[in-house]
Amino acid sequence: MSIRAQSVPDLECLKLSVRVPGRELVRELNMSCGPSKVIAVLGRNGAGKSSALHAMVGLRPSTGEVRVRGRSIADWPRREMALAVGLLPQASDDSFPGTVIETALIGRHPHVDFWRWESDLDKAIASRCLASVGLSEMEGRDIRSLSGGERRRLAVATILAQDPQVYLLDEPLQQLDLQHQLEVLRLFRSRAEHGHTVVMSLHDAGLAARFADEALLLFGDGRWRHGPSDEVLNQENITALYGVPVREVCWPEGRTFVAVC
Repeated sequence: MSIRAQSVPDLECLKLSVRVPGRELVRELNMSCGPSKVIAVLGRNGAGKSSALHAMVGLRPSTGEVRVRGRSIADWPRREMALAVGLLPQASDDSFPGTVIETALIGRHPHVDFWRWESDLDKAIASRCLASVGLSEMEGRDIRSLSGGERRRLAVATILAQDPQVYLLDEPLQQLDLQHQLEVLRLFRSRAEHGHTVVMSLHDAGLAARFADEALLLFGDGRWRHGPSDEVLNQENITALYGVPVREVCWPEGRTFVAVC
């Protein structure tokens, strides 16, 4: 591991606060995210998960500071920022028609010099990312013909093709069936094992416990809790987070949380 990786976090939030009219969602969040880590962000609907992720890349007004590799995001040129941080939003807006491979190649744009076309290497990377989400046979399909789940997998392939150091993923599992949920989580778990930082919002505390090294709980009223998943993800915290009693169920290969009716 490099000296930089040991001493400088990939992503750091310093007293980051996020508000919406009439309510403070996140109050003075202090969080340091090192390389080779997966951080799961959990909270109720409207608790501020999306807003916090957007603030971490400078796309939402906030107070405090966010640093990437020790450098304030305000000081990063946008193209360099796209090489360092990638954001997968909840919704993808297909403003223009195009094929699956053309859309995946959008992820390579930060790597392509101005006034240049994508290289054969860029196309090979995009194809490989499509294969990783099971879309190889759809490269020539019009994106408007895809199902919701297929479109979500295409969005995942596109950010994989971007290959940033830090992945910010807003509900990457939405519209995916169980098989593809696990496949996507394994893909980003692998990226973390190869030195990347992954911050993702999830709704399933059991999947967070299985795949994340750390968890950030957002309670929607400014309060937050961050720490190792083994410590933060427990019955007491999950009950308080979602407002319903839960029971932790454990087995040799993992654990999950079940609402107590």
